[in-house]
Amino acid sequence: MNDFDGRFENLERVHLMGIGGAGMSGLALLLRQIGMKISGCDVSHTYYINKISPHGIEFTLGHDKEHLDRFKPDAIVFSSAIPSETEELVEAARRGIRIFKRAEVLSWLFNMRKGIGVAGTHGKTTTASMIGLILESAGLDPSVAIGGEICDIGGNAKLGQGAHMVAELDESDGSFELFRPHVAIVTNADWDHVDYYPSFSSVLKAYERFLSNREPGGAAIVCGEDKGLSVLLQNRINGTHLTYGWGSRWDWGAQDVRHNRGGGITFTLSKNGTPACEISLQVSGEHNVLNSLAACAATDTIGIPLEVASQALRTFKGAKRRLQHMGSIGALEVDIFDDYGHHPREIAATLGTLKKMFPERRVMAVFQPHRFTRTAAMYRDFAEVLSMADGVFLLPVFPADEMPIEGVSSTLIGDILKQKGHKGYDFCSDMDEVVTRICSRVREGDVIATIGAGDVSIVGEKIQQRLERKGVTLDAVAIKA
Repeated sequence: MNDFDGRFENLERVHLMGIGGAGMSGLALLLRQIGMKISGCDVSHTYYINKISPHGIEFTLGHDKEHLDRFKPDAIVFSSAIPSETEELVEAARRGIRIFKRAEVLSWLFNMRKGIGVAGTHGKTTTASMIGLILESAGLDPSVAIGGEICDIGGNAKLGQGAHMVAELDESDGSFELFRPHVAIVTNADWDHVDYYPSFSSVLKAYERFLSNREPGGAAIVCGEDKGLSVLLQNRINGTHLTYGWGSRWDWGAQDVRHNRGGGITFTLSKNGTPACEISLQVSGEHNVLNSLAACAATDTIGIPLEVASQALRTFKGAKRRLQHMGSIGALEVDIFDDYGHHPREIAATLGTLKKMFPERRVMAVFQPHRFTRTAAMYRDFAEVLSMADGVFLLPVFPADEMPIEGVSSTLIGDILKQKGHKGYDFCSDMDEVVTRICSRVREGDVIATIGAGDVSIVGEKIQQRLERKGVTLDAVAIKA
């Protein structure tokens, strides 16, 4: 294990560019907790800035080379969303200030510990959050770095005193290959980041390298149900590995799955084909059954008893923006959920789960596509899964760090929905229009889901605020079915 990297010697003042993101804000907290003086900048004041400011982390809006004089950093850390030609980075390089990518610094912290690394296209945040909670419940005081806020610890990162570190590892730019996990988990594999990976084959090769990077004797845990990962399971994983999935044919399996009406799920967990215990989750969805199997397998490999894992999972509240219940409109019996899903497979899981939770209620989906490249590659698939909803409200594409692509917009998805004969489709030019349309059409018992990796969660908050502020009643606003 690499317990020291000379590149990080004598770092006292570190400046993070893109600090408003989930991953960068978490890294800022970790570096602050080991005693560094931290500053940061971003193009907007995000929710995560409010979470890190009380920890003595200075924030300034925008990217400007003047920050180098103001904060006098020993090193710059930048997120993958920051263009390399940004004047702040260019000037830092000219002055000889050390410059690191986020993953370089996080892997330095991770590789000094017994790392449990969770990779995969979907389910990383929830799986890593479950593992972190189980380790906490076992009294192991782990360090944690998650790409989303964990409801159970009230944040997305913490520096523990124990030997283990749990981290969600981002495959979007290949940087997860810098990590040397003691336990390496891959939840699934899809062709998602089309701007970085030219083909699905290149995605699988990256996951293969990631699994090969684990410490000698370390465990590899792979979802046996995933079609993409089935290729890796065919003699392409070095050393022993564990599998998980449905039934008893995998090393870890789920049997007798019961969906609880209104939310939650219960199943029998089997180990090596033998029923071992019952797992009850507050969170819903079959994808979360698979996530919990991975968490149980991982924590079992480091000696945590299954009864500890089972009890911890019973209390697991989920991660922020992962099918998170945002609130209810009491008089109308309308429930609002928010989900980070930005890939067709994730959206299918979200809508499918809501349909099982509320089989007799309308599900209205507000979707904000994320990135022009992803929309161009997957607009037909987006339309296919969104057709599961009773109503679809499309927002413009959230660009992230991309420039617009001519001819690529949300209307591509809408056109396919029209071709499929979906009568509940609306294109909305902005969030205010979405709120107005939904509030005018809401029916008693509706379920509203805001979906996307951008800032679409604001819509759910505005809907709830508008209906409650106006003091709506069933007679005044609700349209009875």
